[in-house]
Amino acid sequence: MSILEVSHIRKNFGSTEVLTDISFTMDEGQAVSIIGSSGSGKTTLLRCLNFLETPDEGTIRVRDEILFDGAKKENPSEGELRRRRLHFGLVFQQFNLFPQYTALENVCLAPKLALKEKNAEELQKITETGEELLERMGLKDRMGNYPHQLSGGQQQRVAIARALALKPDILCFDEPTSALDPELTGEVLKVIRNLAEQHTTMIIVTHEMTFARDVSDRVIFMDGGRIEEQGTPDEVFGHPKSERTKRFLAGY
Repeated sequence: MSILEVSHIRKNFGSTEVLTDISFTMDEGQAVSIIGSSGSGKTTLLRCLNFLETPDEGTIRVRDEILFDGAKKENPSEGELRRRRLHFGLVFQQFNLFPQYTALENVCLAPKLALKEKNAEELQKITETGEELLERMGLKDRMGNYPHQLSGGQQQRVAIARALALKPDILCFDEPTSALDPELTGEVLKVIRNLAEQHTTMIIVTHEMTFARDVSDRVIFMDGGRIEEQGTPDEVFGHPKSERTKRFLAGY
């Protein structure tokens, strides 16, 4: 059963069309990697899914709930946008941690703010969940550290724990290793690989081709704001049909 259905999404910035007729589906527990050159629309697509940008046309459906219908031309409130965003967890390129909070406080902040009734028992549950998530990220001994006391790889792992803390339906990664030194990339990719093995539903925008081939259930290749090709890793990497896909992969 599909957890996400994206149909005919279009997005313009002024007179420039950056997403053209984007359609795909994904099932619960799948890891889908989106690959393509810089400027191909990958990040804009993620931002539309997370309601940081509003598509001009198309529909976005999660678990049979239509979150966006371009035909309705609605103007949702900020509160409604926040509710829709809870379906997705987004891990940014640059971590975006709050420098004044510890690793644990960064992970727990959003769930605590989302509590309707802030009683001691619920707050304690959130703290315990945050501790468990950071331990899963290999950061048991770094919970009380502030971002400036952490390496880039550690900061990104805190950001992953923070995204998981809200229990999203779909976890999204936007080039999660692009801001890291090469020696720190592996530790973040290992965490994402472990999440994939646990059948966490994920969309991963990445330039790490070997990783995308190994970890993904499906791969989407974007070019010029369009989906040029999609399929299993073996189909896209091993037997690409599009000449554009072949030229792109030849560079790796």
